[in-house]
Amino acid sequence: MSTLTSEYFKFIALAFKNKDTAIINGLIGLGTLISQTAYNIFAFNCPCAPKENYLYGLAAIGVPALALFVIGVILNQNTWDIVSECRNRKCRKLSSNAASALLASIVGRAAVAPVTWSVISLLRGEAYVCAFSEFIDPSTVDNFPPTTDAPKIMARFPCKNLPAPLMNYSGEVERRLKYESQLLGWLLVGVVSLSVFLLLCLKHCCSSLGYQQEAYWSHYRSNEKALFQRTAEVHAKLNAAKNVKGFFGFVEMENQEKELLAKCQGARSVIPSLDWTRITGVYMYREIDDSPMYSRLNKWAYTNENNEVH
Repeated sequence: MSTLTSEYFKFIALAFKNKDTAIINGLIGLGTLISQTAYNIFAFNCPCAPKENYLYGLAAIGVPALALFVIGVILNQNTWDIVSECRNRKCRKLSSNAASALLASIVGRAAVAPVTWSVISLLRGEAYVCAFSEFIDPSTVDNFPPTTDAPKIMARFPCKNLPAPLMNYSGEVERRLKYESQLLGWLLVGVVSLSVFLLLCLKHCCSSLGYQQEAYWSHYRSNEKALFQRTAEVHAKLNAAKNVKGFFGFVEMENQEKELLAKCQGARSVIPSLDWTRITGVYMYREIDDSPMYSRLNKWAYTNENNEVH
């Protein structure tokens, strides 16, 4: 049993080793869970008044989720890639497939935190109980005494601020509302899970690359991006060193920096604006069909298929 458990955890670790997106999404979800729990414990305070309950409860569920979604969109680099693409080229060379892939990436990443917030809020039930307690019909509660101002009385149930004869019904009212809240929470989990599965199926069905080819292309783009960023940092440091030396006559650098910059003396000192414009925006998605690497992947797949047939 211990061996089986050990192998299981090794498999899980291997599955997530190269899944940076899954790890990031997991960390975002965990952070949202902690934030939502802390909010419910330290900040949530139902007003226990008609109409105010409804607005406060829905705001506690929806407004943080909306704010988290907007923040997720702002922090996603693909958002600004699309903005740059539309500003520089009016999206003329952005295909529908590339646009769909980018929008799916932006919305998918940005939706992790708000969905987590909404699901946890519904599963805990405090905000839902606060929002909808005033709408419960007292006549549907067994042996509930007659009352003239039902919404005002029912709105006080989340705070347990009730006359003594009504305290016995607090548990039943809370159980009914939490049942509805948790049911909605699990339905939301199911709908989101099914939607993610269908979108992944659609993505792989519409892609001209196989699963392994897509994984390779993803690694290629990730490595190219990392290399570009590191090279851009060294190039910027090289130009900065030249300018500082031209001003002062010397430049103070560490030995490691001197050795690194010495290897880059043949680099282009000025990069034309046309070259920067060409790679600004969503060029990786727009030019994927024309990429030599993409052509090699397709040729490799075609050769393998022919070899299998023969």
